[in-house]
Amino acid sequence: MADLIADPFRAARLILQLRRQGIRDDAVLSAMETVDRSAFVDRSLRKLAQEDAILPLPCGQTLPKPIVIAQLLGALQAHAGQGERHLLIGAGSGYVGALLAQIARHVWMVERYGALVETARKKLDAFKVRNVDIRHGDGLTGWREHGPFDRILLTGAVKEIPDVLLGQLARGGTLVAPVMKADGKQVVRRLTKDGNRADAPLAEPVTPLVEGVSAAL
Repeated sequence: MADLIADPFRAARLILQLRRQGIRDDAVLSAMETVDRSAFVDRSLRKLAQEDAILPLPCGQTLPKPIVIAQLLGALQAHAGQGERHLLIGAGSGYVGALLAQIARHVWMVERYGALVETARKKLDAFKVRNVDIRHGDGLTGWREHGPFDRILLTGAVKEIPDVLLGQLARGGTLVAPVMKADGKQVVRRLTKDGNRADAPLAEPVTPLVEGVSAAL
């Protein structure tokens, strides 16, 4: 996985910036220091990859700012070495999956755009990330065959968290999602299997998740 290691200077600057923005989760910071964000975007965007910027992806999708990704990962409250099974809804470029792969025992990812699935799979294979599986499908239905999951993360916003995803949580599990409120603002919502719920402000809004599978892309 050596190819994933970010430029030390730029990585250190990114981590310092995230700490200044309130990110304290050591597992998240370690993963973001290790995985080179620039490896998961178009070559023309690589100079921006270590900046706190939203980056465009194919199929009209975006890669959120590092602070947003760090908030979502931090809300999972996952710890490396615990042997956890994670489900990621909205694989995108594969970057978030590569981050989770540093923390979880195994990550299953679902993405509605076939073009993104193929690109992400090639990237992860090239970087020898072995503990990740990805499929083309409707993420809002989860991946029941591999459940239950200790952690489920949605990378796009929803108005309501589907019950089918909550049903795929393991005992003691946690689901995290950006949720659109009635006033149009988004929050990071953390739900546990036993019903506990907590909302926290999200630094920037993210793209909504769309139901179904894209047939054209």
